[in-house]
Amino acid sequence: MNSNAPAPQNDSVSGELFEQLDAAIKRLADTNAVEGVSPVFEVVDAARALMFNADGLDALYERVSAIEAAGFFGGSDWDYPRTLAPSLAVRTVRHGEPTANLVEILSQIRLLAVARGDYTHPSVSAEHAHHFLAQVLAMNLDLVVSDLQESDRLRPDELGYAVQNLYHYLLRHLGYENLLEHLVAEVWRILAQRPVQVGSIKQMVAQIAACLEKPEALDGEVSADAQQLVTALFSPTEDCRDDPGFEVYSARLVDMDNAALLQEAIGFAQAMHRTGLVSPYMPGFIRYLRTRWNELIPTALGLSKTGADAFHCYPELIHTLIDEALFPETSQCAYGLAMMLERGILYAPPVAPSLWRQIRLPLCDAAAEKIRAVFGTSRPASAFLLADVLNVLGSPLGIGQGNYPTCQSTRALSMWAYNTPAELLRVLAWAARDDEVVMRFEGASLSSRELGEGLASEPPVEVDAVSLLTVPHLDRIYFAMGRLSIGRGEDPHKWVNTEFHGDQVGHGFRIAVAVATGMLNDFEGFIRDFYAAYHPIYNGDIPVINPQPAGIAITDSATRFLGWHAITIQRLALDPHQEMRVYFFNPNNDSGQNWGQGIVTSTQGHGEFYGEASLPVAEFASRLYLFHYDPLEKGESSLIPTDELNRAMDLARNSWALER
Repeated sequence: MNSNAPAPQNDSVSGELFEQLDAAIKRLADTNAVEGVSPVFEVVDAARALMFNADGLDALYERVSAIEAAGFFGGSDWDYPRTLAPSLAVRTVRHGEPTANLVEILSQIRLLAVARGDYTHPSVSAEHAHHFLAQVLAMNLDLVVSDLQESDRLRPDELGYAVQNLYHYLLRHLGYENLLEHLVAEVWRILAQRPVQVGSIKQMVAQIAACLEKPEALDGEVSADAQQLVTALFSPTEDCRDDPGFEVYSARLVDMDNAALLQEAIGFAQAMHRTGLVSPYMPGFIRYLRTRWNELIPTALGLSKTGADAFHCYPELIHTLIDEALFPETSQCAYGLAMMLERGILYAPPVAPSLWRQIRLPLCDAAAEKIRAVFGTSRPASAFLLADVLNVLGSPLGIGQGNYPTCQSTRALSMWAYNTPAELLRVLAWAARDDEVVMRFEGASLSSRELGEGLASEPPVEVDAVSLLTVPHLDRIYFAMGRLSIGRGEDPHKWVNTEFHGDQVGHGFRIAVAVATGMLNDFEGFIRDFYAAYHPIYNGDIPVINPQPAGIAITDSATRFLGWHAITIQRLALDPHQEMRVYFFNPNNDSGQNWGQGIVTSTQGHGEFYGEASLPVAEFASRLYLFHYDPLEKGESSLIPTDELNRAMDLARNSWALER
C-alpha cells in the first residue's frame, strides 16, 4: 500500500507556519471571548498550509484542543460532531467549496484525536468517532489505494492533494492492519440493523468493489464477506454476474426460458435477504416479470407463505406499487415491499385503501421541491416518496436520523409504521398534499402551518423521503405541545407523549429526576416500578403489547452524560443465552453504542429483530430516566430483588447520575 500522499508543496514545515497558526488561534479565542462570534478565516488560511504532509497534520492534531476551545466550530454543524453524517462529510471534503472543505478536514482530524483517546469531546464518544471515520474512509478508498482522479487534481488550491494526504494520515493513525477487512466488517455491522437509508452503504460497497479489482493495493486477503457484499449489489445472479449494464441485461432477459428466469428470481431473493441490499438490476428483472410472468414475483421477492398470501390477496395493489415505485434509482424499495408483505399489515382494513390514496396523491409544490432537491429529477418526486413509504412500512425500526432534536418525531414515525401504519400514511398525506399536519392536544387542534420553529432549527438531512416531508411538521407540533404543558409541576412528556404518539401509549408515567432541580427523585422507586411494569417475571408475564416511548440518559464510553434521548421499548424477552434483555428502538442512525461501564448496546447475536438494540435489563434500567406504562397491568414493585435494583442504581449513580 502506498502510504505517502503526493505533496505538491511544503516538503518540510517551517516553524514560521506553526507560529502563524498559533497566532491565528489566539486571535480567534480572544475575539470570541469578547464578542461571542468572529470569522475563522485566519485559522483556516493558516491551517491550509499545514495540510500537505504528516508534520503539518501532526501540528494540527496537537492543536485540536486549542482550536476547539477558541470557538472555531462554534455556530456551525461541526460544533455537534455526533450529528454529522459520513456521506455529507464525504461530499463536503471531495466536492465542497474550499472553506467548507478545510473546516471538514480539521473536523476529521479532531475526530481522529477523539477516536484515539487524545481528546475528549463533550458530545461524541471515541467509538462513535471511530465508526464515523471508518465509514468516511470506506467512501474514499480510491484516495487511499490509487492516484487522484482528474477532478481531484484540478481542484483549486490543490485541495485534492490535501484531502488525499488527510486519508493517508487517518489510515496510518487508526492503526488498521487490514483496512479492507475492517471496513467490510463495518458495513456488515451497519447492515445488521437493516437501515432504511442505504445510499452511503452502497457507496462504501462500490469503493470496496473497486479495491477488489486491484487486490495488491491493500494488504491482506480478500474475505468472502467482502465478495458477498459486492456480489449482492452488482452481480447477484448468473446472468448479471459480469455486471453487464442495464441494456445488456434487459436483452438477456428476453432470451431466457422459464427455468433460467426462476434461477434469476432465486438469486435476487437470496442476495437481498442475506444482506438487506438490493441490486440495481433487480427492478429491471421484476418489471420484466410484470409483462411476462407475474406469478414469479413473490419468488423474486423471497416471500414466505405469509408474504405470498398477502401478495395474492392484493395483486392489483402490489402490481401498481411496483409499476409506480420500483426503478433502479429506488431499487431498495424491493426489500421494503417484501418486508411489508411479510409483516402482513395489508390485512389491517385501513392499510390497503391508505396505500391507494398514497399512489394517487398529488404532491404540493413545496413537498415536490424538497424531494427533488434531495433525490434528484431522474424519476417523479411521487415515485421517490412512494418507494420510501414501502421502505418505512417494511422496516419500521430502520428509520434513523442523527439529529437529536428530532428524535421524538422519528420515534413517532417508527411507532406508527410498526403499530398503526394507516396513521402514518394519514400524516404523510397531509404533509405531502397540503404542506400541513394537524394534531389534537387535549381537545384543541394544532396546525403545523400556524406554529413557529420546533426543537430543530434546520430541516432533516440524509433521511428517507417520508421523514423529509413529515419531520419538520411533527417537530413543530411536538414542541408546541411541550410549551402548552409547561407549568404543571411535572415533566411535559407525561402529557405530550400520550397525545403525540397515540392511544397505545400507557397513561402511567414515571420519571427519575425532579423537573425543577434535575436531581434524582425516588430513584429506587423508579427502578422498582420499571421492573414491576415491564419485567415478565414480576409483572405476571405480560408482554409489551404496544411499543412504548421512553427516555434514556445517553453516556459515552467514559460514562460522561451526553444528553437525553427518545427511544421505544419494543419488548422484554430471554436471549439465546437465557438472559432477560430489553429490546428497544433507537432512532439514531447507528444503535451499536458503548455507554461505558461495560454497557455496549447489541444489535445482533442476542436475539434482536432487525433494527432493534438490546441490553440486559439492569444495564438498560441504569440509563433509563423516563417511561410510560399501563397502571392497571403493573406487578408488585416490592417483590423486585434487592441485588438487581442495586446493580441498576449503582451503574446509574456512577455515570449520568453521579452529581444528581
